[in-house]
Amino acid sequence: MSTIHLLNRKSFTATAGISILDAARAAGIVLEHSCRTGRCGTCRTQVLEGNTTTLLAEAGLNAQDRDAGWVLSCARSATSDLRLGSEDLGALAGIVPRTLPCRIHSLERLAPGVLKVLLRLPPNAQFRYLSGQHINVIARDGTRRSYSVANACHAGEPVGMLELHIRRVDGGAMSRYWFDEARPADLLRFEGPLGTFYLRECAGQDLIFLATGTGIAPILAMLAELGQRPGGRQPRTVTLLWGGRTPQDLYLKPELPGLNYVPVLSRTGWPGATGHVQDALLQSTPALADCMVYACGSLAMTDGARAAMHKAGLPSGRFHADAFVSSAAAETLVTARH
Repeated sequence: MSTIHLLNRKSFTATAGISILDAARAAGIVLEHSCRTGRCGTCRTQVLEGNTTTLLAEAGLNAQDRDAGWVLSCARSATSDLRLGSEDLGALAGIVPRTLPCRIHSLERLAPGVLKVLLRLPPNAQFRYLSGQHINVIARDGTRRSYSVANACHAGEPVGMLELHIRRVDGGAMSRYWFDEARPADLLRFEGPLGTFYLRECAGQDLIFLATGTGIAPILAMLAELGQRPGGRQPRTVTLLWGGRTPQDLYLKPELPGLNYVPVLSRTGWPGATGHVQDALLQSTPALADCMVYACGSLAMTDGARAAMHKAGLPSGRFHADAFVSSAAAETLVTARH
């Protein structure tokens, strides 16, 4: 039995062979996580003291991370007492994932390859989540796919409808269902809420959102929540860079009073910003000392943005990401919100 200590002086015990993440969860402590498979890197934490052993391949870390003592809490088990460079996420206390029934309320094509789905919850579901979290939709054959919720849950109040943005994946079983077979009133199940991508306190800060593709979905929920927060909890500035390949990929216009919205396309011939969203941001040479960055989209984007932001001066602990990572089955994405 090992004792694991966190930066905010909380601690929990862990038995051999159990991941640090699961041991924390069993103790009622929530650490950063998303895919739970060692791929996305969201649960990365630095081991300040002690030793661990590998349970899963840590694809979400590079050689520099490993040399600096970073591990993935979903893929490591403690072999001694540990001191980690992480804190628990108190805002998630009481947010417990459940499996619930739902029905398709409506289906709307936002772009040729993007579908907006509204799921209607039972009247007594009392479902709560934090803006930015995701759910696993469970098909009739048991297939599970993850999608971010694009609407906000204001002030912790239960919601009756969940909005999803789903991208077509060629050959994907769930894509075939959503785009070719799904009809209003279809009965489904979902598990959630899941993940630790949510909007922290940001009063007086400069907020930066980076998104690619349908990674805009959880950002929309966060923007909607910001629109409801009182003045004393508002950030100083809000900037959003949303990237795609063609104008059709940017299938709506995000809105928030005072929002600095920058559409970014990877293809040439576009009169606006081009290239990677993180590079487009850094071309404006922002001062990052008082910034908080949220990034959602491809793993290449979130990893690249994390490295670029920290190199440019973003303080530690100010970058939060939800990455889309490939599943073993390779049909779609384990944590893909599309």
